[in-house]
Amino acid sequence: MNAEFVNPFIGGLLNVLETMAQTTLTPGKPKKKSDDVAHGDVSGLIGMLGPNVKGSMSITFDEALILAIMQNMLGEASSEIDAEVADMVGEITNMICGNAKRDLAEKGYEFGMATPVVVSGKQHSISHQVDGPKIILPFNHELGKAYLEICFDK
Repeated sequence: MNAEFVNPFIGGLLNVLETMAQTTLTPGKPKKKSDDVAHGDVSGLIGMLGPNVKGSMSITFDEALILAIMQNMLGEASSEIDAEVADMVGEITNMICGNAKRDLAEKGYEFGMATPVVVSGKQHSISHQVDGPKIILPFNHELGKAYLEICFDK
C-alpha cells in the first residue's frame, strides 16, 4: 500500500488525539494483516468511496486507553466501555477520517465517508469489505495500545 494513502491517516490519528484528548501515542511498526480479528477492545470502522478510490479505516483501542481518552476529551469518567464511550469512538473515527480526507483531496483523491460503525468486546471482528491489502499500525501509550487499520483497493 502506498505511503501516500497511509500517512494522512497516521497524521489524523495523532493530531486528533493530541489536540482533542491531550494524548500522545508513539507509532509502532506497520505490517500486513490477513484476518478480521481486532487487537483491542473497541473499534470504530468507516468506509470511504470515491471515483478513483474505495477503502476503509478502523481504529481500535485497548479499554484502559479509551477510558483515559474519554476522561481527557469529555471530562467524564467511565469504568467500562458503554454507549457513551462507543459514541466517542465513532466521533474519533470520523475526525481521523475527515483529517485524512482533507489531506488526500489535496493529492487528487476525492471520496465520501460513510457513517462509522462501532464494535466492542474481546476478539471482535472488523470487516473492511474492501478487496485490497490490509495494513495494521500499532500505536503505544503507557495505558495501552491503539491499532489503526487501513484497507484500500489500490
